[in-house]
Amino acid sequence: MSKESKRSDALLYHELPTPGKIQVVPTKKYATQRDLSLAYSPGVAEPCLEIEKDKDNAYRYTAKGNLVAVISNGTAVLGLGNIGPEASKPVMEGKGLLFKIFADIDVFDIEVDTENIDEFIATVKNIAPTFGGINLEDIKAPEAFEIERRLKEELDIPVMHDDQHGTAIISAAALINALEIAGKKIEEVQIVISGAGAAAISCSRLYQAFGAKRENMVMLDSKGVIRNDRGNLTSEKTEYATHRKIDTLDEAMQDADVFIGLSMADIVSPEMLLSMANNPIVFAMANPNPEVKYDVAIATRKDIIMATGRSDHPNQVNNVLGFPFIFRGALDVRATKINEAMKMAAVEALARLAKEPVPEQVNIAYGETRLAFGKDYIIPKPTDPRLIAEVPPAVAKAAMESGVAKKPITDWDAYKDKLRERLGSDNKMVRLLLSRAKLDPKRVVFAEADQLAVIKAAQIVYEEGVAVPILLGRKKTIKNLMAEIDFDADILIIDPKTEEEKDRKDKYAKVYWEQRKRRGVTLYAAQRLMRERNYFAAMMVNEGDADALISGYSRNYPSVVKPMLELIGMAKGANRIATTNVMMTKRGPLFLSDTSININPSSSELIKIARMTSQVVKMFGMNPVMAMISYSNFGSSKNIEASKVRDAVAYLHRRYPDMIVDGELQTDFALNANMLKEKFPFSKLVGKKVNTLIFPNLDSANITYKLLKELNEAESIGPIMMGMRKPVHILQLGASVDEIVNMTAIAVIDAQQKEQLELEKVDAK
Repeated sequence: MSKESKRSDALLYHELPTPGKIQVVPTKKYATQRDLSLAYSPGVAEPCLEIEKDKDNAYRYTAKGNLVAVISNGTAVLGLGNIGPEASKPVMEGKGLLFKIFADIDVFDIEVDTENIDEFIATVKNIAPTFGGINLEDIKAPEAFEIERRLKEELDIPVMHDDQHGTAIISAAALINALEIAGKKIEEVQIVISGAGAAAISCSRLYQAFGAKRENMVMLDSKGVIRNDRGNLTSEKTEYATHRKIDTLDEAMQDADVFIGLSMADIVSPEMLLSMANNPIVFAMANPNPEVKYDVAIATRKDIIMATGRSDHPNQVNNVLGFPFIFRGALDVRATKINEAMKMAAVEALARLAKEPVPEQVNIAYGETRLAFGKDYIIPKPTDPRLIAEVPPAVAKAAMESGVAKKPITDWDAYKDKLRERLGSDNKMVRLLLSRAKLDPKRVVFAEADQLAVIKAAQIVYEEGVAVPILLGRKKTIKNLMAEIDFDADILIIDPKTEEEKDRKDKYAKVYWEQRKRRGVTLYAAQRLMRERNYFAAMMVNEGDADALISGYSRNYPSVVKPMLELIGMAKGANRIATTNVMMTKRGPLFLSDTSININPSSSELIKIARMTSQVVKMFGMNPVMAMISYSNFGSSKNIEASKVRDAVAYLHRRYPDMIVDGELQTDFALNANMLKEKFPFSKLVGKKVNTLIFPNLDSANITYKLLKELNEAESIGPIMMGMRKPVHILQLGASVDEIVNMTAIAVIDAQQKEQLELEKVDAK
């Protein structure tokens, strides 16, 4: 894309369809006169009087506790310099957008038209009662130091200049991990800091807090090395003036272990890099162009550990990893300030998170085969969904322990759940599944283990203790893939086509032949079938050599279902199999049936599908509230397609009166409680939240679930097989790693439940 095209796109983005990037959205009803009289006069007087009695009631009755001011005078904007307050507003709005989408914090951006320190401080102090926190932004040094210092002293709400501390916090986390990889100690390394502005000073101070020695630091400004024999130094520069008799960056870089760049593009040459110590750490964070190009650096030194401020290279030092979550933690305990302990807690939380397995959605977002702790991954990615539940609690705990929290947290699990829900990502269902599976992990055979996504899923369930994987496929391919993703585990790998599995294949073939020899199957044919993975895997489950089975990643659904029906068959008392998908929607989990098996079920088949789905919903710890879906509502059409749904509901009402089910219903009426109550107040679903939809045919169910998945980006768990004798679950073609992991947890829980049923039968005898 050309420079002019990028410029045009940026301008259009900010102008259309509505100028700017943020807006105020009401959080209360305002439809009626009564609503308005409560929102304003006369009802508003009541909270005003309560706040007059106790100012802390502002956190109870107003938005103050979740409202941050992003304040600037536009004197040091991005790479643009002193462009003034009006020109800085798009940046401040952008900062507000990031606060909201990453941590659900509301923002008013405030642009102040003064470069006078006292005037700026007075302005912020005068408006501070509105806010729960103050984020100072894009204020030039050295004024920024004085402004932040005084506001922190004179206000009783959190204040942070992100340009100083954001980069410091993120780079400190990256530095801790880079030093671990390089095998170096922070108190021993020689550090070169190019740049002497607010960010550079703050970085240096924070590194010291983690053990770096001031005498091991060399700082440079536009005039060269800051030496203690130089005149006219600010107090901040004096703090980092070196006694070493060197003047240039070339000299400073010799034998240095760490380079921190917060200055300008292309000032570090390959020769400088070559003069550094072994395993050099280079954080070239000038934006948009770093102090040394990433490609040049890694071509010059194979042992280099490199970070930049750019998203198109590994290890982006991005402030969005810090400020939303630091303020989130500070606001949630009503901290009076953001202190060193809280910043250090954020650093440690980020450093820890980078060492944990990376969610598949992060890999996909960055086009990676895998991300794992190492030279190219020393800091989490900004899209990592775990940040919201890891960094704020660490910051909040530090605030409490350091005595600046006015509202301590007592239930940390509940707090983390609340944090996850703030972003609208209801992962409670998934956590429940994984937790239940971990209680009693089962042996799960993966029939297509020579596929990268399947291997990655097997690695996750193994490392998380969800299941004990058994891998089927070409051994060499599987081992190569395991090495590629650092999956080092002593687990069973089986290739059904090899001679080393001859005894097992012969055993399985004989059992299969005995079962089907009167149905045209010869022993020879049975032996040939046992070379096929799905037949072999199904026999493993049948014969007790595995507890559950996962297949279907690389083959169409019908071809995988066939051997499962032939070998495993339906559960006792079942004469129908079906599938359900769980969609993780904004309104909560929604079960959809049947999404994969029954093309045009009859009335009696719909009854069976509904009953099986009801049991699955209960397996998830939920009470099923079921709507039988159609294009008509309660007899409005006499067509056979509507009638079969109506007949199924009537039967369920007669035979299973305790089931909460009704229909036939159009989807909007099923999901909109107000519409349903208004038009059909007699329905059994009135006053209840529908969580299960039974569709009249495969077309409607399959289309609906895939639309939800793609258009609304709703996470899907399924299709979950219902009615099988053994725990067999078939993936949709090309399922994601997360989907395979979730289905594995389902398979484990299915195996747990079937085992429990068998034990109960034994006990009953």
